[in-house]
Amino acid sequence: MKKLLFAIVFFPFLSKSQNSDSIFIRRIANEMLVNGKAYENLRHLTKQIGGRLAGSPQMVKAENWGLAILKQSGADTAYFQQCTVPHWVRGGVDKAVVTSIDDKKQKRTLDVLALGNSIGSGQKGVTADVVAVSSFDDLENRKDEVKGKIVFYNYPFNPTYIVPANAYGESGVYRANGPSRAAKYGAIGVIVRSMTEATNNHPHTGATRYTDSFPKIPAVAVGLEDADYLWQVCRKHKKVQVSFTTNGKFLPDTIGHNVIAEIKGSEATNDFITVGGHLDSWDVNEGAHDDGTGIVQTIEVLRTLKMLGYKPKKTLRFVLFANEENGTRGGLKYAEEAKAKNENHVLAIESDEGGFTPRGFSFTIDNARLEKIRAWITLLMPYGVYEFTQGGGGTDIGPLNRTLKTPLAGFVPDNQRYFDLHHARNDVFEAVNKRELLLGAINMAGLIYLVDKYGLDPNP
Repeated sequence: MKKLLFAIVFFPFLSKSQNSDSIFIRRIANEMLVNGKAYENLRHLTKQIGGRLAGSPQMVKAENWGLAILKQSGADTAYFQQCTVPHWVRGGVDKAVVTSIDDKKQKRTLDVLALGNSIGSGQKGVTADVVAVSSFDDLENRKDEVKGKIVFYNYPFNPTYIVPANAYGESGVYRANGPSRAAKYGAIGVIVRSMTEATNNHPHTGATRYTDSFPKIPAVAVGLEDADYLWQVCRKHKKVQVSFTTNGKFLPDTIGHNVIAEIKGSEATNDFITVGGHLDSWDVNEGAHDDGTGIVQTIEVLRTLKMLGYKPKKTLRFVLFANEENGTRGGLKYAEEAKAKNENHVLAIESDEGGFTPRGFSFTIDNARLEKIRAWITLLMPYGVYEFTQGGGGTDIGPLNRTLKTPLAGFVPDNQRYFDLHHARNDVFEAVNKRELLLGAINMAGLIYLVDKYGLDPNP
């Protein structure tokens, strides 16, 4: 009776069907907020398993844990989907030192991390003068100075962007393409300002992509305090020498797995709604927000719908994707098999922007269907969601859209803090708030329920 009164009082403007929907979503919320397992699942994933880079022993432990916990959560079926994954290893501690300024000896340590997929420097390391540039245009203007030097890209986050992800997208090209762009002109090493606006000195790693046309050179990311220091001394002095040592290398590709569970559809078993996140993380942290939160939210949606006895029309598929961070092999394999099996994917949802307070969902979908589902926002407003926007999804589900034209949805939490810890050593369990984590799972489950019940077609 109390739940019914809640729906009538809170949603006096809703139709009869919407009132029944609000009541069911409230049941989802109550189950998760009272009995939710996501936070303790995250504790185990981060503290007992830790960083889970593709190819590592921790990857194997995480996959086995994921399969077991999906079964325990009530999946009708749970299984591995095999894929080949890259096996890059850091190989040791990354080090960097300013050794001289204008030929005067120095010993100023810089906090650095090798970029993912980068080659090591060798035991002797890389020692050279630094050419500090603010952009690729600046590099082009100074290309004749670069041969035999270390290029330092000091491209900061744009602080005027209200959405930090826009700044990340803009600056991320220096991490991804910077080493090869510098190698083109004869550079022997690269330092990249970390992709963050955090008020600390933690370096942020992340994948780089070498161009086969140019030599592969070692590359590191540097913390912001040290980046500011290095930029200032390079602007003030004619000659700044840095030495850095990294040990990264690729081992042969190995076997990884997408971990998949299903709740079978009662009416349209070949129609799928996919929800998931990526199980892998970088090796320098616990992978809590990136993307442990997305993983445990996915599992929590499964557990709660089964606990409430929900019987979907369409098959609900829960995927813990492999190798998002430095290869995207899991998402590619999932889409490949979906196409080969002629599956109809109605919607794919990804949570990979952290476990912060919910704000909305971003969709890659046609405008007519987006307008239909915007009518559902009022049902999710009590749990933090207030916006459905065009243009979103996720790295793991992107191949579904490219291969099968599947509509995509990305869960959008408040992202002001996400890049403070993204790919850095402070992405740990303690940075996650239990209630915010659960609210995200509530909204993901609510959206899945509504899509399953009503579909996306504006003219059914």
